Amino acid sequence: MGTLAYDSELDPGSAMERDISELHALRPVPRISIQAFCETDGIAVPVERASLDRRMAKAHVKIHMGGIPTAVDFYQSAPTPNLIIVESRSEPRPLLESLGQLAECCDPSTKVVVIGHYNDVSLYRDLIKSGISEYMVAPISLADILGVISGIFVDPSAEPIGRSIAFIGAKGGVGSSTIAHNVGWAMSNLFSSEVVVADLDLAFGTANINFDQDPAQGMAEAVFSPERIDEVYLDRLLAQCAERLSLLAAPSTLDRVYDFEADAFKQIIETAQRSAPLLVLDVPHVWTGWSKQTLMQADDVVITATPELANLRNTKNLVDMLKKTRPNDAPPKLIINQAGVPKRSEISINDFADPLGVVPVGVIPFDPQLFGNAANNGRMLGEMDAKHPIVQSIREIAHVLTGRSEIKPRAKPGLSGIIGKLKLKKK
Repeated sequence: MGTLAYDSELDPGSAMERDISELHALRPVPRISIQAFCETDGIAVPVERASLDRRMAKAHVKIHMGGIPTAVDFYQSAPTPNLIIVESRSEPRPLLESLGQLAECCDPSTKVVVIGHYNDVSLYRDLIKSGISEYMVAPISLADILGVISGIFVDPSAEPIGRSIAFIGAKGGVGSSTIAHNVGWAMSNLFSSEVVVADLDLAFGTANINFDQDPAQGMAEAVFSPERIDEVYLDRLLAQCAERLSLLAAPSTLDRVYDFEADAFKQIIETAQRSAPLLVLDVPHVWTGWSKQTLMQADDVVITATPELANLRNTKNLVDMLKKTRPNDAPPKLIINQAGVPKRSEISINDFADPLGVVPVGVIPFDPQLFGNAANNGRMLGEMDAKHPIVQSIREIAHVLTGRSEIKPRAKPGLSGIIGKLKLKKK
């Protein structure tokens, strides 16, 4: 029996879910140059998908159609990059010979990954012995490629980076900031984990009010002095709100304008991720280069909306954009807030969620007394009434966002619901 590996038909949906799950723990790839030489579309497509992944944002990737002979010709007159990925359908002996030719025109520091079509243990050993960084057998997935690149260039002894969760409202006033702050507070209390809440609304941010803090410095000092940002400087800017909760507060003043470049917050976020396991990003309802970049680079995105038509339109636009620009990540999470306002015409929860293709991670009912008392006293909801059902919903959202539980689909009203209502009326 031969050792040729044949492509197998895979369910695209299950493959995508598997990719997202495997990518979950991968660290971003450092600033490197990568060139791939592919003989088939079956390899070129996942390599191209990998190049567009947010974890590869710093890497420069170029894909050529053609195998090892094309690479040898190309590098006769061009410098070799940090990493070369080559596909070959050749049998083991010709493959080893052609790689010998490639080695003659490669810099000693260049890493080489070979994607072959023969599942042969002795071939693998020979390739590793000859200096090849990794041998992969087709078919391969996006997660396979990113995993190999990360394994070669990311230091395994490096400190793990924290998970960033970006909260944004579908409209102004939907309560996204309040939800973000309370979820962050719940995470720090439930899981005994260090949490940093970063308020990115420098002009009108409310985190300092909600946490009853008045720090002398915070986000403004960080974003306007990027050359000073490191873990030590960031620690000086953080205000301690609770035992395991720190706040990078916005100045909430109008003494200057806050026009930023697209990557203005990137270094701050990366530094904060090295400082705490969980980073909550309170993103204002604006659409700028930096707000889009922040959402695209976050590990998770949470959209807060109220059940109205304008919110549905805006949420649909956000979901579609994020699915398109983050194809290898889970879709954004949805929280429906202020449900059940008296005398307000509302869209039902199911009718709101169905066009979006997402299941809400939480539905928060309208309760002006609870939220108003908490806001006016500078306290979190859990501090005001730990047993309130809304506080329990906040805790469930915290569990979902940290991967400790799954989203529970809401049951659609049907015959059983009607029968239940009739029984209640009879009583």
